[in-house]
Amino acid sequence: MSETRTTPAWDDNAPTFAHMRQPGVDTSHKVILYLEEISVSFDGFKALNKLNLTIDAGELRCIIGPNGAGKTTMMDVITGKTRPDTGTCFFGQTLDLTRMTEPQIAHAGIGRKFQKPTIFENHSVFENLELAMKTDKRAWVSLFAWLNREGRDRISDTLKLIRLDAEADRQAGLLSHGQKQWLEIGMLLMQEPQLLLLDEPVAGMTDDETERTGELFKTLAGKHSLVVVEHDMAFIEQLGGKVTVLHEGSVLAEGNLATVQADPRVIEVYLGR
Repeated sequence: MSETRTTPAWDDNAPTFAHMRQPGVDTSHKVILYLEEISVSFDGFKALNKLNLTIDAGELRCIIGPNGAGKTTMMDVITGKTRPDTGTCFFGQTLDLTRMTEPQIAHAGIGRKFQKPTIFENHSVFENLELAMKTDKRAWVSLFAWLNREGRDRISDTLKLIRLDAEADRQAGLLSHGQKQWLEIGMLLMQEPQLLLLDEPVAGMTDDETERTGELFKTLAGKHSLVVVEHDMAFIEQLGGKVTVLHEGSVLAEGNLATVQADPRVIEVYLGR
């Protein structure tokens, strides 16, 4: 069991993004991500082996497993970085991710956060969110772009949501590790994703930062779908919901955390190590 923390819960009255335009992904069947029989090999090593995975719209799913289980490769396939040898991967009901480029997938509404935060350290927190929001990156357009009131409101809402409104004018490089992670999540949110892929988001965080991150993710769930790859069992317990265990490129077990922790196969290949 995780220790009880006294950190206040994430603000339930924080602004949401329901008013923002979302990409037109068909989730009428309540499934936002569908992977079937996905296999990927690298020089004879099978990183994914007929992987099957379904994520519902608005779901918060945790993915765990030993090193080499295929977690990173799975995210690479979803984002278009790696092409599967076999299998299908659909976003919503109609978008075949295996036929799309990385920029097309990002534009369709899939955002990915790597373990190490990638931010513009010499710019302010506000400017980082502004740069993330711009959809037309051509030099002349960006040079003469003026931020309208709607854009400022979006940035303001995001700053409050990630609890960096008091740091808006601060240089991003001066933020703590946890704050940098929140800023990068905010930058992803500025791109209006429907699905967020989050790779070990609380690695290196303090207990307080970890607790706050969990509350943020639970606030985002429902409005967004989240897939969280993580090793911190206390954090996974805080998030709740379904846990998927990967092993040797396939799903070994699924269920709530208590169920998978009690599974003898999971204990043998992962938890018992």
